[in-house]
Amino acid sequence: MKKPNIVVLGAGYGGIMTTVKLQKLLNAGDANITLVNKNDYHYQTTWLHEVSAGTVHQDQARISIKDVINEHKVNFVKDAVVEIKPKENKVILTNGELDYDYLVIGLGFESATFGIPGLEENAFMINDINTSRLIREHLDYNFAEYHKDQNPARLNIVVGGGGFTGIEFVGELANRVPELCEEYDIDKSQVRIINIEGAPTVLPGFDPELVEYAMNSLEARGVEFVTGALLKEAKPDAVVYEKDGKLNEIPTLTTVWAAGVKANSIVADSGFEHNRGKIQVRPDMRSPEYDNVFVIGDCALIMNEESGRPFPPTAQIAIQQSDTVSHNVAALVKGNGNLAGFEYKPLGTLASLGHNDAMGVVFGDKKLFGWKATFMKKMSDNRYLLKLGGVGLLLKKGKFNFFY
Repeated sequence: MKKPNIVVLGAGYGGIMTTVKLQKLLNAGDANITLVNKNDYHYQTTWLHEVSAGTVHQDQARISIKDVINEHKVNFVKDAVVEIKPKENKVILTNGELDYDYLVIGLGFESATFGIPGLEENAFMINDINTSRLIREHLDYNFAEYHKDQNPARLNIVVGGGGFTGIEFVGELANRVPELCEEYDIDKSQVRIINIEGAPTVLPGFDPELVEYAMNSLEARGVEFVTGALLKEAKPDAVVYEKDGKLNEIPTLTTVWAAGVKANSIVADSGFEHNRGKIQVRPDMRSPEYDNVFVIGDCALIMNEESGRPFPPTAQIAIQQSDTVSHNVAALVKGNGNLAGFEYKPLGTLASLGHNDAMGVVFGDKKLFGWKATFMKKMSDNRYLLKLGGVGLLLKKGKFNFFY
């Protein structure tokens, strides 16, 4: 009897965890499991703001795929997905194609620029290891070059978006800038970190007390907030924003866009029924049209019945989805037909404000501030590493700097 082919696309949080769980649920003789990813590593998306600021080295934030998969059970293919042909049960790659009996789509996100002129050409994005490394190197370059031309635009860092990514990034910048100033002999008062957010406040949707704490902490370390302002244009040497009906311009050679993501465009381009690029999955995480296609992470749309809005595509929800997806794929392979429905159980939300400060909510409604929140945030990161690769991976990549 022919073994079914399971193909997992993408080694983000959802894809890599689904693969690791499948290799535990299935024997080598049950199925052929193939994981496809364009890099030979999985990276911690929730650490990219640290890589971008230069407070964490990129090697700590990425994990070799071969360190966490069982090569006797999983075939890893390093390649890029070009197209999915669901009617033919086929995936087209840059360097070949794969046939599947069961498919898991976990292709992640792309930046959404909302048609703002100049963003694609002149702004940096915190998308992956390479884009994050580029931001870090760009910051170093501008601080080093400042003594040559004394151009103040080199020391103005503008971050578009006051959501989770934008705030965590400016928090890391607030820690990194004093180090850069010391290294390059620059007076810290000459450096500006400016966060521009379209909503009336940063971190929309967060508890007002938590938002106030975050803003006070960051402002005390030199971050400037411009709220209720819409970014209108990103130029090579400036940004233009509109506030209270007036246009304002800030000279800058560093614009970082952190205000929007969308599902990978391959999903929509491959003909799946979608809602703004995302597939609104059934309770068992399968696509509406195909019983053998599962969708996870940023590509999956799951409605929150209480709010009437989709759940945000966080690492937390993707990891929980991997439990349901791996269980259901294994059930179909084994033919027991016992498919589970996905139920999201929020464990809390914590936002770092630099390596030694944070705030958020845990255990339903318990608010945490400062060191306690930082401790819980790092423990959460460590818990994921333990689940993914055991004690060895935790000791190799974990965060243990709880007291500084």
